[in-house]
Amino acid sequence: MNNFGIPVTLGQPPDGEGSVQVLEDEAIVGRAKVFAVYGKGGIGKSTTSSNLSAAFSKLGKRVLQIGCDPKHDSTFTLTKCLVPTVIDILESVQFHAEELRPEDYCYEGYNGVMCVEAGGPPAGTGCGGYVVGQTVKLLKQHHLFEDTDVVIFDVLGDVVCGGFATPLQHAERALIVAANDFDSIFAMNRIAAAIMAKAKNYKVRIAGVVANRSVETDQIDRFADAVGLKRLAHLPDLDVIRRSRLKKCTLFEMDTSPEVELARAQYMQLAAALWAGAEPLTVAPMRDRDIFDFLGFD
Repeated sequence: MNNFGIPVTLGQPPDGEGSVQVLEDEAIVGRAKVFAVYGKGGIGKSTTSSNLSAAFSKLGKRVLQIGCDPKHDSTFTLTKCLVPTVIDILESVQFHAEELRPEDYCYEGYNGVMCVEAGGPPAGTGCGGYVVGQTVKLLKQHHLFEDTDVVIFDVLGDVVCGGFATPLQHAERALIVAANDFDSIFAMNRIAAAIMAKAKNYKVRIAGVVANRSVETDQIDRFADAVGLKRLAHLPDLDVIRRSRLKKCTLFEMDTSPEVELARAQYMQLAAALWAGAEPLTVAPMRDRDIFDFLGFD
């Protein structure tokens, strides 16, 4: 146990110097393709995850989306509500997980996408990352990964502590969502470093970057070329995406327009490419001071 009461590994090779790891069971087994979506806070990870889940479902895949943010707002465009969280449900049965059934915490959303929200403790009172690990454990106990084709972890902000990095211990590929600006690319570099550290001991590899909320992608592409990343999709700063969130629905439920068709096509192409098998990338992240000097206009 560490100082926060979280179990940590002792005999396992560390992911990086000074690392402290959350103890996890063996990785998810089964036929599911597992993706973890990371990126700077507020960059559009939940929008990306939910629309990507919808796109996979349009390809006929059975999809499970797992929200890993204590705000529990990852799946509301799929379910049209804030579903009860795993931590809420566990608390209601005094944390006797054996009393739970999948239907107690897993909810069906748009086009059959199954939705789970891990939840977390009240702000400032505990480790939200540890809840993610407990959620995965519960899902495995109830065999929810065995009848699923695609699992998408929508992970909190740019936090890469041991708890919120646990999806990387189960994912096959990690996606990073970034805008064409300094802050999100700076965060992307650090997230890439965390993923590459996990890749030393786990099967996770970086699939690439989803450019979001950006008219241009010149800075993303310049950085990607320098470190070995690849841009997989580009979602411009379209007002229809903002409106879809306000309407609490995915883009696939919005009235058809040129903007909607453009965004849908990007998500469908991304889903098809990921299902076909995204090439694993070997990324060489920059040091913080180097990327600080690298980004920007000449």
